[in-house]
Amino acid sequence: MAATNYEGGSKVNPVQITEDEAAVYDRQIRLWGLEAQQRMRNATILVVRLRGTATEAIKNIVLAGIGKLIIVDEDDVSEEDLAAGFFYRDEDVGKKRVEAAKARIENLNPLVTVVSSPQISLLDAEKLDEIVQDVDLVCVTDWDRKGLCQINETCRRFGKPFYAGGTFGLLGYIFCDLLKHDYITPDRTSQKDGPKNVKTSALYPPLHLALRHRWSGLTKRQTKELNPSLIHTILAIWEYQEQHSGSLPDDIDATPELEAIANQVLTASEVNKLVLSSMPKELIQTMSTTAAHEFSPVCAVVGGMLAQDILKALAAREAPIANFFTFDGNTGGGTVCRMNM
Repeated sequence: MAATNYEGGSKVNPVQITEDEAAVYDRQIRLWGLEAQQRMRNATILVVRLRGTATEAIKNIVLAGIGKLIIVDEDDVSEEDLAAGFFYRDEDVGKKRVEAAKARIENLNPLVTVVSSPQISLLDAEKLDEIVQDVDLVCVTDWDRKGLCQINETCRRFGKPFYAGGTFGLLGYIFCDLLKHDYITPDRTSQKDGPKNVKTSALYPPLHLALRHRWSGLTKRQTKELNPSLIHTILAIWEYQEQHSGSLPDDIDATPELEAIANQVLTASEVNKLVLSSMPKELIQTMSTTAAHEFSPVCAVVGGMLAQDILKALAAREAPIANFFTFDGNTGGGTVCRMNM
């Protein structure tokens, strides 16, 4: 496949879908149309960090037929990666993650160009600018809050949609900042002979603003439906990371500190106290011992949801997540909360 050309971050000479490719992607074209498939075919996606959530997301977006995938990860494959990262094998332990995964990603769909880099430090502003300006969408998984906010701001400067996702033990999350996103959605209010679809726009805030979301305007019922304990547990873990140089809680002895942080976050968010006056002790205790570990089923669900939403954003059909999704592996349920939208 010919490489996609860029000029100042804008594509020229977009690749057209061939008859052979149309046959491969026939089912998807029937689902969301040739124009949407064409957009995906010309899309370049940057995925950062190849842990369990990312491997599941990559599998789905590559099989769907994006044009180019750039994978960046500086770390080596560890024994723990083998549990949830199905691109890795026993003999890959000690190798760079991107080097171990590249050939297996390419085997999923030879029509997709895969570029890997084990050396780019995305916290180097100059290198980050260089790579972000030449892609269409950025997805960062299992990163700390500060790093996510930094990459999100870089994406905004270049007008690039941004996704973040990951898991903490049995909990998972997805956040997206799609800037101003236009998409086609079914018009459920139209008359029988009226238009079937309508163009809709949504404005998304960056992560640092979404994190300032306040819950004070919600009713008791609305608050309960959003399951605030999950969201605030994730926010508390990010804060714990910040205070511990990136380390996650991984011992029962971390429970008192994590609980204190979680209750501080909860109070600052102004959640209706009739619904949640303090964080559930059992949940905090569980996260104190499991947040640093990956569970394959949770990664599969969160990674699958992440990929599905990325494809929605690229296809510009149907509404993507707006804008913070949480998943509870204990119950198998998920919730979407509009954080400062």
